[in-house]
Amino acid sequence: MKTDVLIIGAGGAGLRAAIAAKEEGVDVVVLTKEYPTRSQTCMAQGGINAALGSVSPDSIEEHIQNTLKSAHGLADEESVRFMCSEAPATVAWLDSIGVCFSRTEDAKIAQRTLGGASAPRACYAQDYTGLKILHTLYDEALKHGIEIKNEKILLELLQDESGVVCGALMLDLRSGQKESYFAKSVVLATGGYSRIYGKNSTNSTKASGDGIAVAKRAGAKLLDMEFVQFHPTGLKSSSILISESARGEGGYILNSKGERFTNELAPRDEVSRALDREIKKGEDIFLDIRHLGETFINEGLPQERKLAKLYENVDPVYDLIPIKPVAHYTMGGIEVDNNSQTTLEGLYACGECSNHRVHGANRLGGNSLLEIVVFGKEAGCNAAKRAKSMESHLMASAKDDFLEQQFSNELDFYEVREMMGDLLYNKVGIVRRESELREALAFVQDAKVKLPSMGAKDTAQRYNTNLAEFLEFRNMLDVAEFVITAALSRKESVGAHTIEQE
Repeated sequence: MKTDVLIIGAGGAGLRAAIAAKEEGVDVVVLTKEYPTRSQTCMAQGGINAALGSVSPDSIEEHIQNTLKSAHGLADEESVRFMCSEAPATVAWLDSIGVCFSRTEDAKIAQRTLGGASAPRACYAQDYTGLKILHTLYDEALKHGIEIKNEKILLELLQDESGVVCGALMLDLRSGQKESYFAKSVVLATGGYSRIYGKNSTNSTKASGDGIAVAKRAGAKLLDMEFVQFHPTGLKSSSILISESARGEGGYILNSKGERFTNELAPRDEVSRALDREIKKGEDIFLDIRHLGETFINEGLPQERKLAKLYENVDPVYDLIPIKPVAHYTMGGIEVDNNSQTTLEGLYACGECSNHRVHGANRLGGNSLLEIVVFGKEAGCNAAKRAKSMESHLMASAKDDFLEQQFSNELDFYEVREMMGDLLYNKVGIVRRESELREALAFVQDAKVKLPSMGAKDTAQRYNTNLAEFLEFRNMLDVAEFVITAALSRKESVGAHTIEQE
């Protein structure tokens, strides 16, 4: 199949890129392994940052400075200035297409304070902000007549003899057949890699870093892969996210003694390290929003109450919520320039799989939704402009013969995957030691050697989810190795990367 712009991934970034490309007048096809409304974007609950000043005075400059401070000097100021300057218009556009933001009494878009912000800046829709944005973008994509093909698994980027990316090889889950898609421009919007931490992550099981692994195999450069953000408030038993909005509205973090021991609205890396220290002392950690009252919780934090009752069997109107820090967001990703183009000609990237150098060593809460919409638009526009400049499609053949290899299933890759998740959480987590990083690296490299002994047991051709999860595991192993190697290379503690001396 041929198209002008091929977008792989249908979360917020991919959908925004598709809409922007379509508005440039080119043909667009979106491929996704999940259904769009199940994308990870829906887990961004707290809000999207924009200096609107709806609640109290704020400025774009303050937003820029808060972002740069949270990034610990590792963000690109030009990129940060662009993103923050685009924020008010971005929120206005989302509002215009139907995102149902919560409102103040005088009908302005409501805003709340998230960690690291100097003013109430996060525009929100109760505590379902990402979900509302995602569904609205999906509706808008359908209005534009954009073709979205579900249950397509990325296997390989197709490149011509000079290395220009000209399409993608996909596995159709429904038929079990390989499919080649050719395009004048390709956009990766495949999400992050927090699920390498297994059950110790807020992310969907599909956040396996596929686009990053495949892009790296094709020769793309990666940047800052060691920076993984641990969210302070995951439910203790399930790692389900309790939104930062709960703290933004006045929630407390307590230890077993009922003591507050940290600034709840400090940047996430600081709060997570504070929790980690208390846990290592033997303390249990809790989030307390009881003082906010049932009426406020039901109106402003309804999802948090439902999640706590469903997954932890506590009612936050009356009970403390048991929490722990868990892997939530990945700052590292595919290196891109100011046009969202990767180091490979013809390949663009946006969203969590990319690194636009706006988060540095630690992302500011409320900037993830902003990034996917701002840079999703840029990636789509620039990919479309490139497509319009080309007279014809380039062609190429697939080179990766991974699925043609002979596999046994002597080892259960599900067991190895679970072991890896726990190992990474304990050894490549909030606080890291060089010896433990090397231990984790040895485990991952050994698993890669043994991968041919961990093949899928299911031999069915159609809807072989066992095979799909094996392919994801292959990508997770590669990404885990990238993360650990980058962590070993960075000797100083900065942001989400904390090195403890032996």
